[in-house]
Formats: sequence, structure tokens, C-alpha cells
Amino acid sequence: MAYANSFNDLMVYQKAFETAMEIYRVSRAFPPEERYSLTSQIKRSSRSVCGNIAEGWRKRRYPKLFENKLTDADGEATETQNWLNFALACDYIDNKTYSRIYEEYNEILSIITSMIINSDKWTLPPKKK
Repeated sequence: MAYANSFNDLMVYQKAFETAMEIYRVSRAFPPEERYSLTSQIKRSSRSVCGNIAEGWRKRRYPKLFENKLTDADGEATETQNWLNFALACDYIDNKTYSRIYEEYNEILSIITSMIINSDKWTLPPKKK
């Protein structure tokens, strides 16, 4: 694993950011009546995945806080998959788009889960007194 100087260097952050931007582009075609419901929800949850990964990175001196922020990212990624289900069911996205984005979130979830399980490899050693 290459050393990351910031959260921007993390592959999981990069994947989450790109996928959130894809959702932004796709959701621009959702009908106007969804602006304050589905469109807002799916954008918020997809962006929150990135935000929680970034916050977790800054909290890596504290393993439990690091794991907590990644757990939040995991929940937001799963919530985004839920909103994708609605977008597909309402015919706002096609099956190909749905499958591609849903699978990206499966990969993101897999990486986040691995980071939580192996948090000792990601967190910083305690400060020396």
C-alpha cells in the first residue's frame, strides 16, 4: 500500500468522488418535481461518502473515531444505493447506468469494510509522552 499524504490520495476517496460526480451528472436529468426529494437525497448521500472518508482520515490518530467515520461512509454509500433503486424504479435512469453506478458503490463498500477491519494499518500510532 502506497503512503497517502492526504485523503485525496486514497483510492477509495477518489472512487467515491468520481461516483458522486457521476450521480450529479445523471441526476441533472431527473424531473424538476424530484429536486427537493430524490435528487437532493442522492446527491447528499453520495457526497457524504467522500466527506466521511475525509473526516476519518483526519481522525486516524484515534482508531475508534477513524472506524466510526468509515462506518458513517459505509452507511451513506448504502443509502446512495437505496436511492439508486428508486431512480431505476421511477425510470429516471436506465439499467446500464444503474448497474454501473451500483457496482461502483459495491467496490467502495468493499474497500471501506476492509479499511475498518484492518484499521490498525491505517491509523497512526499513539502520541509518545
